[in-house]
Amino acid sequence: MNPSKLIGGIALALAATAAHAQYPTKPVTIVVPFAAGGPTDTVARSIGQAMEKSLGTNVIVENKPGAGGTIGVADVARAPADGYRILIHHIGMATAPSLYRKLPFDPLKDLEYVGLINDVPMTLLVRNTLPVNSVKELIAYTKTNKDKMTLANAGIGAASHLCGLLFQQAIETDLTTVPYKGTAPAITDLIGGQVDILCDQTTNTTEQIKGGKVKALALTAPKRLESLKDLPTSAEAGLPGFELSIWHGMYAPKGTPKPVMDKLVVALQTALKDPALNKRFSDLGATTVTADKQTPDALAKHLKAEIDKWSPIIKKAGVYAD
Repeated sequence: MNPSKLIGGIALALAATAAHAQYPTKPVTIVVPFAAGGPTDTVARSIGQAMEKSLGTNVIVENKPGAGGTIGVADVARAPADGYRILIHHIGMATAPSLYRKLPFDPLKDLEYVGLINDVPMTLLVRNTLPVNSVKELIAYTKTNKDKMTLANAGIGAASHLCGLLFQQAIETDLTTVPYKGTAPAITDLIGGQVDILCDQTTNTTEQIKGGKVKALALTAPKRLESLKDLPTSAEAGLPGFELSIWHGMYAPKGTPKPVMDKLVVALQTALKDPALNKRFSDLGATTVTADKQTPDALAKHLKAEIDKWSPIIKKAGVYAD
């Protein structure tokens, strides 16, 4: 080998090692694959602010919505593997392989895993004028009026869409679904009485429930929340097995150097110990995952298990997006 080329290669390797050791030397961007103001955006902005102290730099949130979150994921999967462009995404990372015939990324191969962040239960809501006040009454009313009932969601692949699929499966009744371009218009129409049912995250619905703008019938969690202590769990309400948690995870481009990944992992885990962050999550009805889940391995295993769980459910429903 040419000695000058060998020396040049060693110099480049040393420079790269030094750069990794000094990471970060500029702001870090968290890509959110949904519009600003939604639950994932709220999580990302809270996490980003909490990570700044540990990373020693600004953390910027960039919203890159479209195609059920797949555009934002693909953007990070194609980004330079240097730790300056990372991703926060929810359960949609696990459902995308079954929902989309042509996916521009492989969630199990094209990304590095930083760790799980939190769990967010869902709330089963109905319009205030619907003549039901419990899950049992809703099931009976729905079976009698199923041709007239409408089930709203925030679009294919959205948390509300997945919850709607599970609800129909749990009550063994198919309903007319009404997809919206986001949670806000779906909730607006539920409040206005244009649709009958919506199942969405506590981060979206807690304020509406406390304000009496909708009827909340059940929480899709194994135990009640302090922020919604009067709302029964689905099991308590008479629909055992109807449980769904919308989890969030953090990712980086495939090939991100280990020293950089290690710093991101530490920064995330440090952020998740922040009392202010945990209070923010609690106020929204979310729960920070335990320390053993805040790791790359835990996120990798959880993602694989969720893909395996949702694949047969989505295929049975026959729901696909181009």
